[in-house]
Amino acid sequence: MLRIFLILFSFLSLFLLNHSYSYAEEEWSVKAYDGYSYAAVAGEIQHGDKLIFILDPSDNCERVTNTFSFYTWEDPKDFKQLINKDIPLKLNGKVGLTARVIAVNPIINGNHIILSLGAFPIKDYIGFLDEFYKKIKKYEIEIVDGENFKAKKYFDITVNNWKLDYLIPSIQKANRLCNQMKPLES
Repeated sequence: MLRIFLILFSFLSLFLLNHSYSYAEEEWSVKAYDGYSYAAVAGEIQHGDKLIFILDPSDNCERVTNTFSFYTWEDPKDFKQLINKDIPLKLNGKVGLTARVIAVNPIINGNHIILSLGAFPIKDYIGFLDEFYKKIKKYEIEIVDGENFKAKKYFDITVNNWKLDYLIPSIQKANRLCNQMKPLES
């Protein structure tokens, strides 16, 4: 199941990267794709970098998987060895966090890297993010150096930020789509 999810997410991310060039100030994409629903917003530093919240009908749409992507021109030959590894990052300057690399996709003379912060109970997590964003007005992820990991080896741009102003209505819409996909119980 996890493997199917990772493959699906890789294709979804490539789809979003290829359709991310309308430069609206605040643009959320909320859609259903291959049995999942998602809400995504483009990055402010690199527009093709997405912050994506995925909902799965098989868990009654009660959990959200928080993923994000980074595009990089860097192409070290050992990029694929990062898949399923946790790499260090800062979230709004807070150190000690990690994200799991779930896919590395070569694209347009570079690589599109998909990372996951994990899956969380939707109401608690989205409520927390919304309050967090309202106070700080910033959601910034920076990939940083760690033990046996040099960020600049893999990423030419190591930081991006996303606007979360319409997070709750976007997640609510994604949740409605997810609930429409739930199998009917007999």
